[in-house]
Amino acid sequence: MDFSFTEEQEMLRKIARDFLSTECPKDLVREMIKDERGYTSELWKKMAELGWMGLIIPEEYGGIGGNFLDVVVLLEEMGRACLPGPFFSSLIGTLAILEAGNEPQKKELLPKIAQGELISTLAVSEPDVGCEVDALQCQAVLKGKEYVIDGTKLFVENAHVADLIVCASRSKDNTGHEGVTLFLTDAKSPNLTCTLIETMAGDKQCEVSFKRVRVPENSILGEPGRGGECLKRLLQVAAVAKCAEMLGGAQQVLDMTVDYVKERVQFDRPIGSLQAIQHHCANILIDLEGIRYITYLAAWKVNEGLPFGKEAAIAKAWASEAYRRISDLAHQSHGAIGFCEDHDLPLYSKRAKASEFAFGDAQFQRRFVAQEIGLRRRKEVYSKCLLRSKSR
Repeated sequence: MDFSFTEEQEMLRKIARDFLSTECPKDLVREMIKDERGYTSELWKKMAELGWMGLIIPEEYGGIGGNFLDVVVLLEEMGRACLPGPFFSSLIGTLAILEAGNEPQKKELLPKIAQGELISTLAVSEPDVGCEVDALQCQAVLKGKEYVIDGTKLFVENAHVADLIVCASRSKDNTGHEGVTLFLTDAKSPNLTCTLIETMAGDKQCEVSFKRVRVPENSILGEPGRGGECLKRLLQVAAVAKCAEMLGGAQQVLDMTVDYVKERVQFDRPIGSLQAIQHHCANILIDLEGIRYITYLAAWKVNEGLPFGKEAAIAKAWASEAYRRISDLAHQSHGAIGFCEDHDLPLYSKRAKASEFAFGDAQFQRRFVAQEIGLRRRKEVYSKCLLRSKSR
């Protein structure tokens, strides 16, 4: 098996690492955690000039025409740098348009996204439901030539700075994934309110309330009531993309930990010479290589158009727990200094915890893996989710 990168991907990695080390220092990351917007227009503009927003967008729509593996390489470097801002969330919105949008929608929206002029995000998770597509309760009712959306979405990343929200709603009374429709919703629509949620990692998660929000009929992505399967695939792709970001962060945690234990002297010798510390670093590397292998396997399958759902679930389940273990061992190796807020390590350990729940935590992914190997039925998954929702 050949896991080497192309010359273009190696160049992309180097350019991204050099750029982010200069333009995204940790002081900026800390500043953006406290900033309400969470990013600077200057950095966003520079990233757009590098073509990153249009990396996966075909050339005919103003993009670079890269593939999913190119995006994974870039996301890994962004995770290493703890890049703040709406790049990741807008990427998922872009993937939704590429996957289900019609030609007029693509021609109108993708060039603006590629130029950094339009920021999008995806709204799926709901109270008591999470991201279980089969149990979504947000309703969209057809009124003449418009749909009226009512419901609440939770953990909509960067919705407060987005121009476009891809909202998953139930437009029919069918249960399960049937009846789910994806709507291109103007983030500035009347009766749409966005509230920032305070988070441990300082990432910009929002609660978005739809109260009789009207969207035109031509704002539907794909076919009405047929968006469930598309949404499930999109969430699986997003999970793989998140794993790539987590991989970059975990690699940086290993690098800073190894550097520290080589330099920190205790008992007249570097603490890296102590067996317990050596085993901590070895265990970090073991977990890290597990993330790397399964993430790139899943990403390769996405890129090649092969079935990838099981690999995506395995990758997210493993990365969710492995990144947390990695950060825990790094804190043990650093000792007290690793818990200081002006140290870089807490930036990564907090992100590890936040990333654990993005697009389904390990428990959520294990249910899917069990289903894939024939141990759970989809109907059973939906029924339990619905019962849990009603019991609350």
